Amino acid sequence: MRGMPIGADKEFRGGLIDLLHPYALLVGCFTVATFAMHGAIYLYLKTEGDLQRRIHGWMWRAFGIFLVFYLFVTIYTLVDVPLATRNFRDHPWAWIVVVMNVLAIANIPRAIHLNRPGYAFLSSSATIMALTFLFGVALFPEMVHSSIDPAYSLTIYNAASSEKTLIIMRNIAFLGMPFVIAYSAVIYWVFRGKVQIGKFSY
Repeated sequence: MRGMPIGADKEFRGGLIDLLHPYALLVGCFTVATFAMHGAIYLYLKTEGDLQRRIHGWMWRAFGIFLVFYLFVTIYTLVDVPLATRNFRDHPWAWIVVVMNVLAIANIPRAIHLNRPGYAFLSSSATIMALTFLFGVALFPEMVHSSIDPAYSLTIYNAASSEKTLIIMRNIAFLGMPFVIAYSAVIYWVFRGKVQIGKFSY
């Protein structure tokens, strides 16, 4: 969101320190907190007994840490990253996703309190999807913003492969996706339900 030092030749012109500025580190911590919360909710869904009772506390702590980082990242972004809201003036419909994101976040502790972890997991999933979507909307049509000169940014147009390559990749994706979907469906079906501690558990 803050950009990277991309030169006129579309090559990276910085060093490691350019990637480790405070905003990047804050967003990194926020990402870890988000998936720690999401993972804790999923573990609660998959376990039972004493382990599930322990995980219940993990869910609340993970949500608290997530909420703190969410507020910090949001404030930092609105104050110091003007690129983040650039496209929202041209596409005001995207604010609907912002509102839905806030409602999804608000529903997580409500669902946990009501002992409805399934709803909490759906809300957590919706939060991750909304944040990813909003990140894409904020950058579009750029993929990597150049902090040296916006004209040097990598966009979906100047970073794209040739039309023939894109057609080949599309066809391969159309052929491969049914297998990926089928494989994922089988895996989730095999491992459905609660984790049972038994003779063959580890």
